[in-house]
Amino acid sequence: MDALVTGAGGFVGKYLVQELLKNGLHVGACKLPKEHVTIQSCEVLDLDINYQREIKNLLEIYKPKQIYHLAGQSSVAVSWKNPELTIDVNIKGVLHLLEAVRSIENYYPRILLIGSSEEYGYLRENACPVNEQENLNPANIYAVTKACQNMIGSIYAKAYGMGIVMVRAFNHIGVGQSPDFVASDFALQIAEIEAGFRPPVMQVGNLNAKRDFSDVRDIVRAYILLMQKGCAGEIYNVGSGHAVAIQELLDILLELSRESIIIEKNPARMRPADIAVMQADINKLKSDTGWQPEFSLRETLQTMLNHNRKNFGIL
Repeated sequence: MDALVTGAGGFVGKYLVQELLKNGLHVGACKLPKEHVTIQSCEVLDLDINYQREIKNLLEIYKPKQIYHLAGQSSVAVSWKNPELTIDVNIKGVLHLLEAVRSIENYYPRILLIGSSEEYGYLRENACPVNEQENLNPANIYAVTKACQNMIGSIYAKAYGMGIVMVRAFNHIGVGQSPDFVASDFALQIAEIEAGFRPPVMQVGNLNAKRDFSDVRDIVRAYILLMQKGCAGEIYNVGSGHAVAIQELLDILLELSRESIIIEKNPARMRPADIAVMQADINKLKSDTGWQPEFSLRETLQTMLNHNRKNFGIL
C-alpha cells in the first residue's frame, strides 16, 4: 500500500484521500467502525487509534509506505467540554501509532502528524506572522494536546530515526466541514435564512479575532508535498500567510447573500479564552516544497454557500 490515512472519515481526511487517488496511489482510508465512508478506488478500513494492537495488526498486513495521521479530536469547543476525550485521542492515539510502527521489524514508513496553529496560543507582541521557532503558549486543551503530539513526534524522529514530519495547520475551510467551525456555521445560517428555515437573524460570536484561513483543497496538497519533500523531524506551518478578521469573513458571506440579514452577538458562542491574531509565516513550507495556494477566500466561501443552497433546493 502506498498511503494510509487515519481519520479518513473526517472533513480533511476525505479530501486527502481523493487527492492521493488523483496522484495514482494505492490508498487505505481508516475510519471508526461507527462511521460510514464510501470512497471509490481505495480500501476503506475500520480502525480505532485507542487500541494499539489494532493499529499494529493493520500495519503488518498493509505495510503502507506513507501514513497520514489525521485521526483526532479537532474542535477547540469540544476540548473545553470533554478534555479527557481530547487527551485520549490526540495524545494517546499518536503514541499508539508510533509504538505500533516501531514494533514492526524492518518497517520505516514516512509519517505525517497534523498539529495546529492553536499550539502557538498567546503570542508575543509583533510575533505575527508566526514562524516555527516561536515558543508555544497554548490557550486551550485542544492546543495543549496538539503541542504534546508534535513534541512526541519530534522525540521519536530523533531518538529512533523515524521518518516523521510534523505540521502546524492553520484554519482550513471548505464544503463538508462541521458547523462547529465558524465559516461553515455562517454559510449554513445564511442558506437556512435564504431557504426560509429561519428568520433573517444570524447568531455570531467574537468577530474581532483574526485568523489565517485556507481552502482545505490547498491544505491537503501541502500535506502531500510535505510527505514527499519535508525534512524528517521538522515542523512546518501550513496556512495562507494572511490573517483575516472573522468580521471580514462574515462580510464576504453577507455580500454573497440574497437576503438582508441582522447580526446578533450571542454570548454562548464566545470561547472561554480567545487569541486576538493568528497568522502563519509559511516561508519554510514554500522553500522546502514549492507549495502555493490556489483558491481565494472568496472562492471558497462561495463554494460553501452554494453547496448549502443546493442541499436546501434553492440553487
